[in-house]
Amino acid sequence: MAEGMDVSEGCRLPVLRRNQDNEDEWPLAEILSVKDISGRKLFYVHYIDFNKRLDEWVTQERLDLQRVQGPRKEAKTPTKNGLPGSRPGSPDRDTKRKLEVVSPATPVPAATETSPASVFPQDSQDSSDGAPQAPRMTGSLVSDRSHDDIVTRMKNIECIELGRHRLKPWYFSPYPQELTALPVLYLCEFCLKYGHSLRCLQRHLTKCDLRHPPGNEIYRKGTISFFEIDGRKNKSYSQNLCLLAKCFLDHKTLYYDTDPFLFYVMTEYDCKGFHIVYFSKEKESTEDYNVACILTLPPYQRRGYGKLLIEFSYELSKVEGKTGTPEKPLSDLGLLSYRSYWSQTILEILMGLKAEGGERPQITINEISEITSIKKEDVISTLQYLNLINYYKGQYILTLSEDIVEGHERAMLKRLLRIDAKCLHFTPKDWSKRGKW
Repeated sequence: MAEGMDVSEGCRLPVLRRNQDNEDEWPLAEILSVKDISGRKLFYVHYIDFNKRLDEWVTQERLDLQRVQGPRKEAKTPTKNGLPGSRPGSPDRDTKRKLEVVSPATPVPAATETSPASVFPQDSQDSSDGAPQAPRMTGSLVSDRSHDDIVTRMKNIECIELGRHRLKPWYFSPYPQELTALPVLYLCEFCLKYGHSLRCLQRHLTKCDLRHPPGNEIYRKGTISFFEIDGRKNKSYSQNLCLLAKCFLDHKTLYYDTDPFLFYVMTEYDCKGFHIVYFSKEKESTEDYNVACILTLPPYQRRGYGKLLIEFSYELSKVEGKTGTPEKPLSDLGLLSYRSYWSQTILEILMGLKAEGGERPQITINEISEITSIKKEDVISTLQYLNLINYYKGQYILTLSEDIVEGHERAMLKRLLRIDAKCLHFTPKDWSKRGKW
């Protein structure tokens, strides 16, 4: 290891970390900040090609000082838009054309199959890896990454205590500056107000009479409830909810003006009260967004709640008589959850179709969209993702292989939590007719 090597902000070098298999690796990382504590240097590193939630403070012993790369300026490379192919009548342009659904028992000649990648243009908004879209002037929660600086690229809260859970934030959140130096930030799990110490929290709990989120309870089944909260009527709660959510959502920004939003908070009930999971939507979306933010807090992840939140958002869209889509870009985990939900929902429709008069069952993309309330662009991209589409004798057909069917049946056996539409008590409002939210 080289002696006296000066490692400054912006430098890149390999850094030692443990991977998921608990093995040592040396991925390339960028130094975002350097601080000195009692004569010992600490370096805040971002691992290149890794998600920002893995960023961390490391000691000098974990740096490979023999392979330091100096700071460099970002090169802006122009993106080239691919030209659409010249194939006839692509389903993304003709969504009313009937698609035949072929079961595993009905093989299709392999010689006439084409890769669906040549049929459908890639949806550039589907991936969180691409450049984020510019946010709309009103109502959007998408962050404008052009104003990123070193401060907002670094986690600023060490730990959050929320009820019986302690959470390690993944990303920056604009809590007041004086709170960022605390080893633990204490939140009331019912009103989400923050305090400097456990004593402050305990004093607050003697006065806080909330045991569930403010707003109307519009769904309850078993221990699961959903509350609808108006961002204008419950401004303080909504702002505190946004601050908490920003700790775990990188692509979203925070607007203190929460008036354009409705917040739907999913809760899990026990004897102590209603404990929160969450998503939000705009009161009025010009782009058919039925979700602005969606988040399952870390203690409640891997329980099926993510898909339940997504399913609930589409149930609301069904009641509203609309198709919907989540606001892009999606995070990596969000994209996985939505891909899985769309796949399972569409396959459920296709496998339930019955043949009539000896003919193969037929359905259009528009019909799938109307049944599920999934926007047709998402239907198309999911069919492409599942590799179901083939071009055969001048028309597009959907081919369900045995692997697809068996995989779907296994996945549905694990999906125990479902929304029961009979338990939903929701009346949509026409926000366009209201002079002020």
